Amino acid sequence: MATRPAKREPIPQPTAADAALARIRAAVAAIPRGRVASYGQVATNAGLKGRARLVGFALREADGAKLPWHRVLRASGHIAFPPGSRGYDEQCRRLKREGVPVSRGRVDLRSFTWERDLDAALWKP
Repeated sequence: MATRPAKREPIPQPTAADAALARIRAAVAAIPRGRVASYGQVATNAGLKGRARLVGFALREADGAKLPWHRVLRASGHIAFPPGSRGYDEQCRRLKREGVPVSRGRVDLRSFTWERDLDAALWKP
């Protein structure tokens, strides 16, 4: 009696959504220690201008231990977690450990926003 060969499962192909999430994770990973960026700024840096909410989704889905999620804030400089929550306390703790002062749940963006140097990114060897 002949046995049938096992069915091969198709190899899943990355979707456009997977590519967008990967670009967001790369943009967050590029934020240097001691600097912060807004959700909108991360979306723009990832080539997804106007998709700030997608950044929030990507951070929720990512492995928080490996990604510096705590460096991403609202456009006002406020932490997005509710005050007193575990996420809020952890984000404050991580930012302060990096030398970023948090006062009443807010970071002074004029002093700590990361401005990506596009010339260096494009032309640096």
